[in-house]
Amino acid sequence: MKKTVFIALSLGAVMVLTGCKSRESLYRQAYEEAKAQEMEQSKQQAAQNTQVVEVKPATQQEPKVVPITGNNDTSDTRTIPGGFEVTSGEQLKTFSVVVGSFVTEANASGLAQRLKAKGYEARVLKTNEVINGQTPWYRVVASSYHDKASAIVSRDELKADFPGAWLLYNK
Repeated sequence: MKKTVFIALSLGAVMVLTGCKSRESLYRQAYEEAKAQEMEQSKQQAAQNTQVVEVKPATQQEPKVVPITGNNDTSDTRTIPGGFEVTSGEQLKTFSVVVGSFVTEANASGLAQRLKAKGYEARVLKTNEVINGQTPWYRVVASSYHDKASAIVSRDELKADFPGAWLLYNK
């Protein structure tokens, strides 16, 4: 008798516990379907908001399809308070793509050399700003442009290797 009751309770517990998994999988399936729809909508919206911009840095490139941002894109556009001086490379144009910040000039120069080997016109800037009690800071600029649209294209390409890349506005 005790064995029969124990077996019945065990089977009941197994049925209750396995019943939860099917509801969980239904929620997961609905969630994945919603995410897929969201991704599809964002792809369609991105396809509607694109234009072709031709950018030619140091090496020849094919035209890229880029989101329309124009001069309204203020994301990651900064200035350097206190100013700066270019320690290596050519002078900056209006918009530049900064890919690294270092306390030591040797580290900044090393990154600049790697970028030059890849075909970029890299420069090193010495800033007059104080961050966390450290001054000066050395910023590595991968490319510099007169127009913001070209700088945005370059920044977006460099973000694959340098996720923290940002635009420097040189007044």
